[in-house]
Amino acid sequence: MSRDQLIGGGLLIVSVLVIIVYGYIVFFTQWSFLLLQLTGFVAIAGVFGILAWIGYTLATTPPPKPIEEIEKELEEELKKLEEETKSEEEKAGGEEEKKE
Repeated sequence: MSRDQLIGGGLLIVSVLVIIVYGYIVFFTQWSFLLLQLTGFVAIAGVFGILAWIGYTLATTPPPKPIEEIEKELEEELKKLEEETKSEEEKAGGEEEKKE
């Protein structure tokens, strides 16, 4: 058996045991109300904790640049590259003339 199969089998066994114990406590013991309260609290706290995290992230992350601004920056970069390419070609052409 591979390590992944062992971990998977262990998770299966633990999960089934938790389901059985949870069901037993809910239906056959005096702790059922407390367990249901805890379960409800953990579920609600988990969902709203995730929502709070999303809200915090949205509130603290700066907005993205407008597309127009990004397009202008790209155009400027392309112009710079074209100018560099032209100047390099002119230099290369001048060097070839000197060699001849």
